[in-house]
Amino acid sequence: MENQPDDVSNIHNRFSLTLINPSSHYFSLVASLVIGAVITLTTYFAYLPELDFEQVWYRLPAIIAVLVLTQLLDTRFTKKREYSKSLHSSLFANMLWIVTMLFGLLASVVLVKETSLFFITLGMFLFASFRIGIYTTTLGASLKKAWAICFVQPMAMFLVLLPQDLWIPMLSDSLSLGYGISFLILASVWSFMTDRAGRPGMQSTHKTIQAYLASQGNDFSDAEEIMEDRSSETKVSTSQIRLSTSKGDKEFRMVLPEIHPGPYHPVGGSNIPYLIYKNLESSAMVMHSISDHALNLPSRNEVESYLENLENSKVKEEGLQCTEPVTVQINKSRVIGLLFGNNPLLFLSLSPHGMEDIPSYMKNEIEQYAKNRNYKKTMIVDCHNAMGEEISKEDGEDMLKAAKSCLDTLISKESYPIEYGYANSDDMDVWTEDLGMGGLGIVCLKINNKKYFLGWADANNMENGVREKIVENFAKRDCQLLEICTSDTHYQPVKARNKNGYYQLGLITGAEKLSKWFLEIARNAEASATSAKYEILENETSVKVMGQGIFEDYSKALDNSLKITKGFAIGGCVLFATSLFL
Repeated sequence: MENQPDDVSNIHNRFSLTLINPSSHYFSLVASLVIGAVITLTTYFAYLPELDFEQVWYRLPAIIAVLVLTQLLDTRFTKKREYSKSLHSSLFANMLWIVTMLFGLLASVVLVKETSLFFITLGMFLFASFRIGIYTTTLGASLKKAWAICFVQPMAMFLVLLPQDLWIPMLSDSLSLGYGISFLILASVWSFMTDRAGRPGMQSTHKTIQAYLASQGNDFSDAEEIMEDRSSETKVSTSQIRLSTSKGDKEFRMVLPEIHPGPYHPVGGSNIPYLIYKNLESSAMVMHSISDHALNLPSRNEVESYLENLENSKVKEEGLQCTEPVTVQINKSRVIGLLFGNNPLLFLSLSPHGMEDIPSYMKNEIEQYAKNRNYKKTMIVDCHNAMGEEISKEDGEDMLKAAKSCLDTLISKESYPIEYGYANSDDMDVWTEDLGMGGLGIVCLKINNKKYFLGWADANNMENGVREKIVENFAKRDCQLLEICTSDTHYQPVKARNKNGYYQLGLITGAEKLSKWFLEIARNAEASATSAKYEILENETSVKVMGQGIFEDYSKALDNSLKITKGFAIGGCVLFATSLFL
């Protein structure tokens, strides 16, 4: 389980290659038309300069018209009939054609030889070969179907581009046919091998890629079906601390679900923190417990099942008193703890240094240590408030020492009556690209006539140092902000085109604006503070979770596919290089 984040990170890095597509299909449309025009001009100014203007002028608008029509026709052959993917593939294929022609011109200059029409024909064959790869991997076509349609667009362009008397000589040239067929075979063999790269764990790498790409357009049914088929049923628990007034007219809950947000937006439980938040009438903080992607809910069906069962939570203990918070800092590691009755609540963080999800072995060791000290229910929050890699051995040891020291200190702390106030950003204009649908929240705890604030954001982690700047801004106003925790939501208000695949809190908004929002919410929370009792709620339910094996298989399949692709790419480049010397 400890190595599992490596698989998730590896998958994320591989799928980030999909970001090489232009963000807009309109860009691909315009760019492909421009390149089509450049192919035409290059043909008649560099390869066929002897032709008269009367034989050439109409071919430029004809190429553009044919390109548009064949792009529309291409959508009829794709699994989802997606125009945007047809445009993107057309752009890259046209780029391949013009690069081939330009290399042919460069070879003629460097090697001092005549310009050969061979490179126009070779470019057309490379265009068709590229289409075999694209249609089988991302557009859902079988290899047979890809062969049937791979020449539709390049051949149509070729026939419009060149005079009729050149068609047969250029297409029947043995050298052109030899190289062209070789590249078509290479593309076919590559497609066959990459589709089977994940076996036996994954039957079809291509179907998984297609499901992922479809889900990016909110068509997530295929992705969820694949993931749910590989998931297994297990029991997961959810702990809650419910604070409510003596009259019972208002309440607030801190929720620690054992499930993990994910796998990615909009699939499965990617937006589970917000859904829990709304289920609890927007008076909650849904924390990131110590869990990882193995505990992802794979589908909306499992999310609904989990939410329905959450209503069956049972009260395990209640009381009126809580200790003041205890903070223990050992090197980079910081642990803050409070004790509700005999139930410790711990907040673990490495901010501003950051880390990935805290591994489960640390949770097990802390819980066992607490049990040995006769604590009842130990609740542990992964603050998830700074970006970083998987926790190092040294930092992990420091964090365990800090957690144990915090537990030891809490035993001797005196308890006091609790007052609490809660407020959130629901009535504020705080929409931003680095914040999820749950917005921001603050709970104010008044213990022993001292006020402590705890901040929460429905966000996927935080920019390093942002937490510290906000805490500092609170301190300037004599307010003690203990922590800011994020939910680790995988919901994305907008698609982030960066290596992370999301915008962490503070990257777009900035610490000063966040401080302003949090301070306003804190004032509202403080103003509503009133005497309260606490209740410890527990829930256990059976749901399907993705488990570790699925990520190992996906990671292996993508790694193998990339290795195969690199090998074929090198072979293809060597084969192309030989053509330059002929």
